[in-house]
Parts: sequence; C-alpha cells; structure tokens
Amino acid sequence: MADRTATRQMLTIGFLCVLWYIVSSSNNVIGKWILSEFPYPMTVTMVQLTSITLYSGPFFNLWGVRKYVDISWRYYFKFIVPLALGKFLASVTSHISIWKVPVSYAHTVKATMPLFTVILSRVIMRERQTKAVYLSLVPIIVGVGIATLTELSFDMIGLISALLATMGFSLQNIFSKKVLKETGVHHLRLLHILGRLALFMFLPLWMYFDLFSVLKHPAITTGDYRVIALLFTDGVLNWLQNILAFSVLSLVTPLTYAVASASKRIFVIAVSLFIIGNPVTWMNIFGMLVAIMGVLCYNRAKYFSRLAPSRDTILPYSNNNIKYKPLEDSSLLGQTGNGHYAGKNGYPTNGSAAGYFQNGGTVQNGGVTNATTTTNLLLNNSNSATTTTIAGNKMLFV
Repeated sequence: MADRTATRQMLTIGFLCVLWYIVSSSNNVIGKWILSEFPYPMTVTMVQLTSITLYSGPFFNLWGVRKYVDISWRYYFKFIVPLALGKFLASVTSHISIWKVPVSYAHTVKATMPLFTVILSRVIMRERQTKAVYLSLVPIIVGVGIATLTELSFDMIGLISALLATMGFSLQNIFSKKVLKETGVHHLRLLHILGRLALFMFLPLWMYFDLFSVLKHPAITTGDYRVIALLFTDGVLNWLQNILAFSVLSLVTPLTYAVASASKRIFVIAVSLFIIGNPVTWMNIFGMLVAIMGVLCYNRAKYFSRLAPSRDTILPYSNNNIKYKPLEDSSLLGQTGNGHYAGKNGYPTNGSAAGYFQNGGTVQNGGVTNATTTTNLLLNNSNSATTTTIAGNKMLFV
C-alpha cells in the first residue's frame, strides 16, 4: 500500500513537472513576441497579476481548495507584504530581461540562482555550506561568463535585469517555503494572496508610468487583436505556470525543486532556440551547457551535504538517569526494553526504561500517547516526571 502511494505521488510530481515545462516555455516564447511589438514590461506584469487575481478565486473555490487561514497582521507585514513586493519586482525585471536579450540568454543568466541562494542563505539564515557546494558554483559562474562574452545580442540592461529577477525568485523560494510551513496556508491560496496584493500595491505605479503610453500605442488605438490576444494568452499561461510551480514546491523539498527548476531551464532554452531561432555560436551554447551542468553539480553537492552525519546532541536527562542519543539504525525502532517489538511507532508494552520511538512523543507509563516535540517522561510507574525538549529526530532511550 505504501509503495503504491509513493508510486502515485512520483507520477503526480512527474506529470506536474512536464506540464510546468511546457507551459513555462510557451509563456516565455509568447512573452518575447509581445515585448518585441509592445515594449511595456510593467504592463505585461500587471496583466499577469490581474489574471491571478481574477481567475484564482472562482477556480479555487470550484476545485475545493481550502480557505484562508488566520494570519496575524504582524506576520502579514513581516513576510506576506515583502513576498508580494518581491513577486512584482522579480516579474518586471524578468520581463525586461527577455525584452532586451534572447530568452535563451536570459535563462542562462538565471542559472545563477544557486549562487544567490548560497549568498542569501548565508546572510539571512546564517547557513554555512560545504566546500563541495562552494566549488560547484565555479562552473555556474564560468558558464554564464562564457555565454555573456559570446552572446551576439548582449545588452547590459538585459543582463542586470536577469540577475535582479534571479535574486528575487531566489528570495521568493526561500520565504514561500517558510510561510507555507509556518502558517499552513494552502499553496494556491498563497499564490492568490500574493498576486492580489501585488496588483493593488502597484496599480498606482503602473497608472503613473505606463497607462497613458499604453493607451496611445498603435496596438491599442487600432485595436490590434493579435497583441491583445497574446496578452490574454500570456496572462492565462502565467497563471497556470504559477499554479504548477507552487504545486511542485509544496510537494517536494527545496533541493528537488531546484533540480526540477534547472531541468525546466534547459527545456525553455531549447524550445526558445528552436522556435524563436535567435543567432547563437557554438561557444555560446557551450557556456549555457557549462552553467546548467554547474547547477546540477550544485544540487548534487547540496544533497550530499544534507546527508553528512551530524554530531550527537547532548540534552538534559531525568533523575531516573535516562539518557538518549540519535538512533542511526532505524531497524531498532519499535523495540522495547524487554526485547519485544511494540508496533510501527515503537510504543513500549510496559513501564520499561528502554523504548524506541521516532519524531518525538509523549511517554506515559512506558506508552507513547502522541507525537509532540515536548516529551513528558513518566517511566516505571514512578510518581515523578521530567519534561525534556527533543529535536524531533530518531531518538534512543537507554
């Protein structure tokens, strides 16, 4: 049964990733076509935010997506508002980049996301990385450098915009996962919240900078249905792309999401080169491949750094001299002090002083009653109790 569930989940994730790749590449190609004839990246962004705002509510209710959760105003202004700001700025700068430079080059530059992730995680989260992770950034930098030097349609504004967009998307990935975990809000509702908030925050800014210029553009004054249809299609595709991206992000770890995103970038680059056909050199393609390989090396190094063994944590112990240490052998889970096995979660069958359990739990008279991170120990039917906080890993009572 467990194998069937795991297989179903893998197939679901695979299907979502393939659909995500197709929608994203189509969205980028159409975006390039629009901006070549209708050079208003902020307007394109506002059309996309409007699509998210208009479509999300009715469709999410139809699909039975659960309603909003209560979020305090303090948390809202600390995380949700900055996320909405980042979403708008990352989207605008991303559109400027594909307006100024080819889609293939813009996505090659966006391969620098691991570099921004490492730097931002160090600054914000105080996270240190292994030497292998730092070394994996070298081919990314070298590949992007080669692609930049050999890019026939190079534009400095396009390069800077692509870098700013990459930094913005990196921040969104870090904090979106944090908000999803801490608030329990549905990932699609979070998308709706961010899209709607970003739309109303920047509507006055768009009206000041773009509205009157857009109304005077020939595509609008002459009623060019081709441009209007492309704008509508771009908004729908971007909405679908966001739904798919948030869905994949909610189902997998940040590392798996990074691998999927790198694979998507290869697909988008290939499709854009095939459909749009912008001129490239072999050295340019070589630089793109080196950068993408660097991303894959980074993901591999990051994966193995997470598997590195950590030191045993020394925590307080009770007056019954009950000590504990990380349990490395998961086969011991479920064994009681008398050598008997008491089920999947290792509930001891009596008041023995030795019992194994996973991810914490409340132990009372030798039995685990629930899974919490605060453990109340009451063993051997004694009248004294000791409260100990554990880290939520596999623990062994000895």
